[in-house]
Amino acid sequence: MQTVEEKIAKLLFKDNKLTIAEIEKKYPKRKLKPGQEVTRFAPSPTGYMHLGNFFQAYISYTVARMSGGVFYLRNEDTDQKRKVENAMEIIFSIMKQYDITPNEYEVKGFETKGAYAPYIQSERTEIYKAYAKKLVAEGKAFPCFCKKTEGLEDVEKKREKKFSVRDNTEKDPCRNLTYEQIEANVKAGKPYSIRLKSKGNGDGRVEFEDVLKGKIEMEENAKDVVLLKSDGLPTYHFAHAVDDTLMGTTLVVRGEEWLPSVPVHIEIFNDLGFDRIKYLHNPLICKKEGNLKRKLSKRKDKEMDMRYYASAGYPKETICEYMMFLINSGFEPWRLKNPTLSYLDYKFEPLNITATSPVFDIDKFNDISKEIIGRMSADEFFEAYRNWAKENDKQLYDFINKKPEYVKAFINIERDKPQPRKDIFNFSMIHNYYNYMFGAPDKYEIDDAERRKFEEVLRAYKKYIDLSDKTAWFDKIKEMASALGYAVDNKAYKQNPEAYKGNVAKVCEYIRIAVTGRRISPDLYSIMTLLGEDKVRERISLIV
Repeated sequence: MQTVEEKIAKLLFKDNKLTIAEIEKKYPKRKLKPGQEVTRFAPSPTGYMHLGNFFQAYISYTVARMSGGVFYLRNEDTDQKRKVENAMEIIFSIMKQYDITPNEYEVKGFETKGAYAPYIQSERTEIYKAYAKKLVAEGKAFPCFCKKTEGLEDVEKKREKKFSVRDNTEKDPCRNLTYEQIEANVKAGKPYSIRLKSKGNGDGRVEFEDVLKGKIEMEENAKDVVLLKSDGLPTYHFAHAVDDTLMGTTLVVRGEEWLPSVPVHIEIFNDLGFDRIKYLHNPLICKKEGNLKRKLSKRKDKEMDMRYYASAGYPKETICEYMMFLINSGFEPWRLKNPTLSYLDYKFEPLNITATSPVFDIDKFNDISKEIIGRMSADEFFEAYRNWAKENDKQLYDFINKKPEYVKAFINIERDKPQPRKDIFNFSMIHNYYNYMFGAPDKYEIDDAERRKFEEVLRAYKKYIDLSDKTAWFDKIKEMASALGYAVDNKAYKQNPEAYKGNVAKVCEYIRIAVTGRRISPDLYSIMTLLGEDKVRERISLIV
């Protein structure tokens, strides 16, 4: 004989097409070896991919890779009102760009991989309905016909507080409707959501183990949270329990802002008869402002947007290596001992992930990028620069393709030696950093007080320009410097600076300023050789 709850479930889900048995047959347990982990990255396609998303994806991917397990991508598109067109395709492309390729995924425009599809939540509605029907039939969930039971997050939060078993003795007004009342509402076409009928009253405690934070005890759930919204799509709470169980997730990596929700999730897992899944609640990435530390903001901080790094021209290895630096404090000493190894060679355990909020330090990030670019060969550096220009600056890309050897030569000045220059940390810097190689300077780093001596040196240098041999060139510079009253012997200059206008280094500095506009640059002779004598004469003639 049917119970009232079973009758209600049959009424609410009369069109449900799947049974629990059919679902479990379609999603068998994964065959894993001891120690293998199954992790996932499950973004909502409601905007761009930010650094916090990437941080979690990188941890999940690395844990699965290090354990020889499985890392999959799931599209949590249940918030249809905020869904952004092509957001998932962009997220997936960014992941591939940084070599975080899931073992299993389903993304429009790419080949679908994996036996646990669909990996898109909006295509799994019949699965959620089957499990919601089970909970209703067992008296663990109920239909709620109240208006605005879901939608705006703040509204849902207010109602969840109102319908807390502990905080409101009347509970949800729909909690104990009779079959006849429910039937009348359904026949009247009233929309409804499915809510958890919480057994908690707030007095009990629940315990769980967090891989990173250890054993945690919290107040039990006492809220009749929404499981299915009126559009038939699940909330995160319900989809998390159903999907992560069916897809065989062994470790859920998510931000620590989800910690307060664990009691809700434990109750849902228990009601569904599912085994609990391990959690790793990672700390949130912060930024320092003065002496204060705040969470990185999507609105305030450009470095929060993952698209920024590619457009600025950071090598992909920079962001991956910096993620490792943020994830684990043991990475930096390892890097110092192994300066030439790939970051992929570093091995860590989830237990060693930092438990405190890491601080995103742009200076440290740039220093890491300098080292990575500094380790590139001339050809690697050139190809990376050209590829960046292709995606971000068509005019520059055309220039590079017209003069590839010229560009390769000037960006590699002083790089082909044991201690190469390390002053470039992204490719967007190169045009401004080497702007004098693209055209004559439009300003010069010269003080008015030096202007007379500056012009005197340049007028004299016009007669001495000869770039056929570096040694001969410098000998002529010294000859010219001596004739103008500059010290050729630096020791003599230091002993009696008042006897001279300056030293040879000052003469070279004036020539450098005329050619590059700057007091400091890579090797001056190499720059002038690439420009050629005619262009050097032209640039000096612009001044004197």
